[in-house]
Amino acid sequence: MPVTAVVFDIGRVLIEWEPERFFDTLIGEPRRHALFKEVDLHGANLDVDRGHPFRETIYGLAEKHPEWAEEIRHWHDSWIKMASPEIPHSVRLLRALKAKGVPVYALTNFGAETFVIAQTHYPFLREFDQAFVSAHLRCIKPDAEIYAHLEQGTGRRPEELLFTDDRPENITAAAVRGWKTHLFDRPETWAARLVEEGLLSEEDAR
Repeated sequence: MPVTAVVFDIGRVLIEWEPERFFDTLIGEPRRHALFKEVDLHGANLDVDRGHPFRETIYGLAEKHPEWAEEIRHWHDSWIKMASPEIPHSVRLLRALKAKGVPVYALTNFGAETFVIAQTHYPFLREFDQAFVSAHLRCIKPDAEIYAHLEQGTGRRPEELLFTDDRPENITAAAVRGWKTHLFDRPETWAARLVEEGLLSEEDAR
């Protein structure tokens, strides 16, 4: 069955997501290594992605680690600096698909509050036909439940969907359900896949 709709992850596909790079700039690489070793910032971020309140989660973590409190609070206060900049070629591909009339969905691990911040900063995140956000659904990739939400919410059969994500485990979970998949590494190879599937011309995909 041909692909009839395309599903995008967001972080590291449409916008960069590099907390380590931000903290390297803020406090230097050696202190960043120490911070990330002692404090489970990525684990707290997953809690936010599961629907926990953003400020309460990060500030609560800061209270548990007073020696790193100021640095930890930056995860909340400077969040958009970690989720930047946009990846322009990927955004062009999103818009090219929409211009061709191809339905485009988001399937993303994102907090409720951070998704609003991101949509404000990056208006193209409002251009999806539907966005399936983990915090809204109270489940995260690669749990099977979140993929089922998209199938049910769009009415699409698994084999109709082409999904790109930067994390192999998320791609594997989709492939097990019968989705077509592309492990995102850079926009150029994603563009080539969209051309290969007959969704865009080479000119459209530039």
